[in-house]
Amino acid sequence: MTPFSIAAITDEFSLDLDTALDAMAKIGMTGAELRLIGDRNMIDLSDAEVADVRRRVEQRGMQVISIASPVLKCVLPDAPPVDERLEQDVFGSAYTIDDQPRLSKRAFEIAEITGATIIRVFSYWRTTAPERCLDRIVAALKNLADQAAERDLIIGLENEQACNVATGAETGRLLASLDHPALKAIWDPANASILGEVPFPDGYSKLPPSRIVHVHAKDCVVKGYTPTWGALGTMGIDWRGQLAALKRDGYQGAISLETHWRTADGDRLKPSIICGENLRDLVAEMQNQPA
Repeated sequence: MTPFSIAAITDEFSLDLDTALDAMAKIGMTGAELRLIGDRNMIDLSDAEVADVRRRVEQRGMQVISIASPVLKCVLPDAPPVDERLEQDVFGSAYTIDDQPRLSKRAFEIAEITGATIIRVFSYWRTTAPERCLDRIVAALKNLADQAAERDLIIGLENEQACNVATGAETGRLLASLDHPALKAIWDPANASILGEVPFPDGYSKLPPSRIVHVHAKDCVVKGYTPTWGALGTMGIDWRGQLAALKRDGYQGAISLETHWRTADGDRLKPSIICGENLRDLVAEMQNQPA
């Protein structure tokens, strides 16, 4: 039996938390990843509001597994220019370098209140020379990982196409530069594909499997750095191959849906239900395959 559980970033289903959680629970998801609640980032909720979010998640027999924070999703000062080819996907993350200590402190507090073990972070908006930013990214991540280790938490670095660490190859290099027990990767194959990497098998082969703590699932085809999102398992990402490799390599975390696909009128619930059901079925398919 594969150990994979399935989860989702709640606002991909709906900005209304109860609507999202009801749909997720019906699909069979057991994990909730928190980013936006209503029109507010989780980072901006009060302690009482955060505790209420946890209560509503747990009412459905689910648990909060990750805080999808906007930490280090900002411009790195005195760095090469930002790469203008890539759309910055901000999700309420119009923050600056000066905001980062406050955001990270609050993310740790929210993780404690919700029981989440993973705090998702980034690597600053992508510049025209990402390799020149590596030392400063490593320093920032080491600081966060040191704080996380004191709290028995994990800093999950997501490969994000609009940030300096965007592909499997770049993630592998970063992890090799900072061998820290509290720093792990959030692997997002679709994000890697936007920069032209074949995420599976190529990008995945550059990652140390033991340092993948979380996986984001969405699907797209890409033309000129622009993704077209669609139903999970039907677009450009080899999800069957990727899931089989994760199973082979002993991955035991969640596969968390981050749909991004919307209908023409902007609806997010119906596409997320379709993708969630596809994800559930793909994972079930893995369960039925021999080891």
